[in-house]
Amino acid sequence: MQQFDSIFFSLFRYYKQKHKTKANDIALAYILILQASILLLLGSFFMLFFDQMNVSVISNSKACILYILLLVVLLFRNWIYYTGKKRRVLNTVNNKTYNEDINIVLIWLIPIVCFIFSALLIQRL
Repeated sequence: MQQFDSIFFSLFRYYKQKHKTKANDIALAYILILQASILLLLGSFFMLFFDQMNVSVISNSKACILYILLLVVLLFRNWIYYTGKKRRVLNTVNNKTYNEDINIVLIWLIPIVCFIFSALLIQRL
């Protein structure tokens, strides 16, 4: 969780300078996209792994429904975690240990690469 927090506040600080009112929404949407892409990558990896092992764990339609349900849970968890009093507390803690910002292009490339790898793994099924 510490990595997601540091990425969230790096994005928050970057977009706070340009878009004062939408900085939190942009950072919150990015964290959801990042977690969704990592979840999809892990899910596609394990689906391919279990397919290669000839183990039938869950059907594709049930896996899609489970993925959507997990995305809804992540959406509400992030919304509660990164808004309000909890975000202000994390922001003050993060500002005290602030080193330097991460490259914004690299941050936005992480979920894109995860989605591409997921598509390649799903294509092999």
